[in-house]
Amino acid sequence: MAISGSRAGAGLRGRDRECDVLDRLLARVRTGQSSALVLRGEPGTGKTALLDYVRERASGCHLAQVVGVESEMELAFAGLHQLCAPMLDRLDRLPEPQRDALRVAFGLHEGGAPDRFLVGLAVLTLLSETAVERPLVCLVDDAQWLDRASVQAMTFAARRLLAEPVAVVFAVREPTDDHELRDLAGLVITGLADADAAQLLASVIHGRLDEQVRDRIIAETRGNPLALLELPRAFTPAELAGGFGLPRPGPVAGCVEQCFTRRLQSVPADTRRLLLTAAADPSGDAGLLWRAVARLGIAADAAAPAEAAGLIEIGAQVRFRHPLVRSATYRSAPPQERQQVHRALSEVTDPEVEPDRRAWHRARAAQGPDEVVAGELERSADRAQNRGGIAAAAAFLAKATELTPQPARRGARALAAAQTKLDAGAPDASLGLLAIAEAAPLDELQHARADLLRAEIALAVNRGRNAPPLLLRAAERLEPLDVALARETYLEALEAAIFTGRIGNGDDALRAAEAARPAPPAPQPPRPIDLMLDGLAVRFTEGFAAGAPQLQRAVQAFRLSDAPSAEDLRWGGLVCRVATDLCDDEAWHELATRGLSRARDTGALTALATALSYCAGAHVHAGELDVASEMLDEADAIAQAAGNAPHRYAAMTLTATRGREGPALELIETSARDADTRGEGRAITMADYATALLYNGLGDYQTAFAAAERACQRDQLSVYWWALAELVEAGVRSGHRDVAADALQRLQERTGACGTDWAFGTEARSRALLSEGEQAEALYREATERLARSRAAVHRARAHLLHGEWLRRENRRLEAREQLRYAHDMFSRIGAEAFAERARRELVATGETVHRVTPQTLVVLTAQEAQIARLARDGHTNPEIGAQLFLSPRTVEWHLRKVFTKLAIGSRRELRRALPNAALVNSPG
Repeated sequence: MAISGSRAGAGLRGRDRECDVLDRLLARVRTGQSSALVLRGEPGTGKTALLDYVRERASGCHLAQVVGVESEMELAFAGLHQLCAPMLDRLDRLPEPQRDALRVAFGLHEGGAPDRFLVGLAVLTLLSETAVERPLVCLVDDAQWLDRASVQAMTFAARRLLAEPVAVVFAVREPTDDHELRDLAGLVITGLADADAAQLLASVIHGRLDEQVRDRIIAETRGNPLALLELPRAFTPAELAGGFGLPRPGPVAGCVEQCFTRRLQSVPADTRRLLLTAAADPSGDAGLLWRAVARLGIAADAAAPAEAAGLIEIGAQVRFRHPLVRSATYRSAPPQERQQVHRALSEVTDPEVEPDRRAWHRARAAQGPDEVVAGELERSADRAQNRGGIAAAAAFLAKATELTPQPARRGARALAAAQTKLDAGAPDASLGLLAIAEAAPLDELQHARADLLRAEIALAVNRGRNAPPLLLRAAERLEPLDVALARETYLEALEAAIFTGRIGNGDDALRAAEAARPAPPAPQPPRPIDLMLDGLAVRFTEGFAAGAPQLQRAVQAFRLSDAPSAEDLRWGGLVCRVATDLCDDEAWHELATRGLSRARDTGALTALATALSYCAGAHVHAGELDVASEMLDEADAIAQAAGNAPHRYAAMTLTATRGREGPALELIETSARDADTRGEGRAITMADYATALLYNGLGDYQTAFAAAERACQRDQLSVYWWALAELVEAGVRSGHRDVAADALQRLQERTGACGTDWAFGTEARSRALLSEGEQAEALYREATERLARSRAAVHRARAHLLHGEWLRRENRRLEAREQLRYAHDMFSRIGAEAFAERARRELVATGETVHRVTPQTLVVLTAQEAQIARLARDGHTNPEIGAQLFLSPRTVEWHLRKVFTKLAIGSRRELRRALPNAALVNSPG
């Protein structure tokens, strides 16, 4: 981009606005604040020039830089290693799990594949540690060409920066599919204004330029600075003067690339081959380039014409003038020449130091199927997978499939590639590879695994609808081949059918259970998942009471499992749902808490988001809404970083329990719409249950009744019996006693089989609503006593509320006040505002004056501040808190300072007094 004297120190024509933004970013980082920014624009708009501007202005700061290269997209963590290489001497300062994860990712250490977000947390800590000495500025150019693992780690760290003097500036080409970057602050870089574009064009044209031709160039380039600079280099003065030689209108990137291609034709043939060799090697290693061109018989002085033409700079590193020079060089070369340079590069790449780059070059050099190269790619895939580079492993396996000559082996590799593509989050690519596999001569086990993979793709794309029958087909095919895997697949089919729920005809769970009943018996001794499969199959075919004993044994088997395993993380959510279906809140709490701990210990952050959601649900049940809110915030942060949908089951219950109609309805309605799109009927049922809970709290019993009736249409695992209790209360209060009586009967059919205080207490409360006189009195007392022995704090408070309401209608005001006062205090402490207001109105009706609870009286700390304060109160250090909440220790310290100010304390020692276990700390909204 041309230099202009209009801005001191800037030199960027027409970019005052953009430079102001970047100057403010640098000012913030120098005052200890973090910033992340994405520069977006078409090729040639000046994103790289703006990054250069930041680099020149970042005096006194650490500087880290990385440039994405298209041909390096398949090498796991290559971009991240480029960014972090200057900081690796600080690795020992990281907590051990983070340090090990980063070492494995970079191939510095052997170990199991690290969770990708644990790698992101390690990067966050490493950036924070580097910034302790002086501010750190990270510049990431051509981010669209970084390998996916690197982008995920970098963006995870960028989102979690807060109180560190770290700035991360990405430049990304538009249009691009970059969901990892989409939520970061962005600055769109467009073409120059006409006046600036005219001045820039004039600065590189020496001679007269017809005004009409000038205006045409500016219009057709849309003020793209690189196009304006390069067009005059590609055409003669005569061609420019008349406008005859100009490219036809089209995409600017293609126009500029065409200009570079024309310039390439003006240099000698050996120079073009040298440029092609440089373009084919993403490492930028000048020594490697010279070795490769020597092998090709190209003299070293062949570089001079390219350097003189401004196409490339070769020093310690090889650097093209612009990424479009690299792409123009590579794309314009004949296929045979590309193969030659890739072969030369493979021959000079050290197989011990860079085996994966060597394999990739060999693959590009192959002229047809080659089993030796395919095997090398397969080994590269194994290495990538061991480092956690799933996307890279998938790319290696896909290329290996292409190069495999023997049909049966090609099918096996295509199947492996399809599975890895799915694991990498690319279901469409997975389907294409699966079609290749199915066209090959597969054996029976491979056919069965192909069926299973097709079902898992359906499950990934659309959680309900198509997945259950596909999973059943795979399970049946696996029965004679792999009994253990067949039973796991039946259980997966049942779980998918449970999620499908009432979508379609709603019989998927029954059909899955009927198919699973005659499955081969479990290997001895049976695994917990085998007990779970047998119990669910009986439950859905013979009824709840018949299946309950076996399901209780299955839940107990999971509780008694000592060693953490992949099974715990894979099936933890289902086990928690079964525990709630059995009204066993002790097992629910224990399993959810243990699952959360194991997910944290193993660094499996994707599983952690699910574990947090189930644990949050247990805390809502226990009346600990603030803790639940913190956990859901944490789960949402992980889901956002992963690009996954948020976990909304517990969130719906939480907002409904709080009783704030507007926010609750917004979440419930959004969740129901999304669930319908995904074919997830269970979430729709949960939305109806949450609506019934919300309006029972608000006292709008007719609305609650309609929602509860919808939720009780089918026996949906865990949600069904919760909804039955809401239907009894709403039915009695809205005048539908016959429906309420029927719901009570259905509830009673389950209670004895459960045998827990939560179940018996809920039944007693529901029976009391349909009873009178002494019987009602006895049932209300039984309900409060039994629920007091459970973890069901919200249900217990509701039992006191209903008892108080009944006593007031019986004109026993003093006794009513005792029950209502207890309910009001408990709801107020919990933060269940609608139920608290309902209790307040009843107390007022007894003649007692009670102040209305408002959200403002509940707010002290934000959810994140509260969570950090509790962890600090319980003795955790800042690094431990940061590792748990995916924050740097410095950010933790920054939050704690705010906590101390809000609570008017001066040290961590005072947190125990200022923040006792029962303290109400909540986030607004």
